[in-house]
Amino acid sequence: MITSICPKLPMRDKSATKNYYLNELGFQQFGSDEFPDYLMVKKGNIEIHFFLFKELNPKENYGQVYIRVENIEKVYQDFLDEKTSIHPNGALKATPWGMKEFHLLDPDNNLLTFGESI
Repeated sequence: MITSICPKLPMRDKSATKNYYLNELGFQQFGSDEFPDYLMVKKGNIEIHFFLFKELNPKENYGQVYIRVENIEKVYQDFLDEKTSIHPNGALKATPWGMKEFHLLDPDNNLLTFGESI
């Protein structure tokens, strides 16, 4: 039985990634911090794992995660209130495919899309 999915995204610098997800997005770290090449974070039912890829060119990174949320207007406003940088083309908007979405880029240009059905 399949119960969940945990995306694995590249990171160039564990401390920068950890700082962004914990301090800017409100995730919590779990698991052991003894492994310098791996990081696991969670928030609610969402888990994201990261693997070290020091040679990653952020301009060539196509890592993406789609995160479904409830009350997207509040989630979006909370990020704005915390001065979290929204993707330049990623402000909250309704889409033709029936979702409200906004986008963030993490320090390695992994795209985080937050969405809620309209």
